[in-house]
Amino acid sequence: MKISMNIGKRCLVFGIAALVMSASAMALDKGSTAPAFDLKGVEGNINLAKYQGKVVYLDFWASWCGPCRQSFPWMNELQSKYGAQGLQIIGVNLDQKNEDARQFLTTTPARFLVAFDPAGATPRSYGVKGMPSSVLIGPDGKIIFEHAGFKEADRAALEEKIKSSLGAIK
Repeated sequence: MKISMNIGKRCLVFGIAALVMSASAMALDKGSTAPAFDLKGVEGNINLAKYQGKVVYLDFWASWCGPCRQSFPWMNELQSKYGAQGLQIIGVNLDQKNEDARQFLTTTPARFLVAFDPAGATPRSYGVKGMPSSVLIGPDGKIIFEHAGFKEADRAALEEKIKSSLGAIK
């Protein structure tokens, strides 16, 4: 009985390991189609398909995320600077309580679209592993790149990728 219990535990461990490995393999490939979503937002529903033809900077954030507080002023600046050229920033909040997100937005306002996904389905479909995480989506709806975290040193390189992606809009 003891031997079969150990075998059972090993199978369980290997099964869990395989599940974790397959989940990590779910990260999106560059050039793959961005997973669709339709979420409730601050100003109505936000459907990714509506922004086909634009460059979308999709940012996953939460009220408890310190680097998210740092990224919001930068994203506001980018939306203002490049919005007329075809950039649309969409912030997807992952707090389970919308009140937490709305409180965050009173102290750290967003001048870009904000959607709410308390169930977490959208970040799962994008393979998000931490916050903040961002995905740049081209005007053709395909993934250009993914980025995890946010720090001051990231700003210039991220902006350069966005600017070069905006050059693809005709």
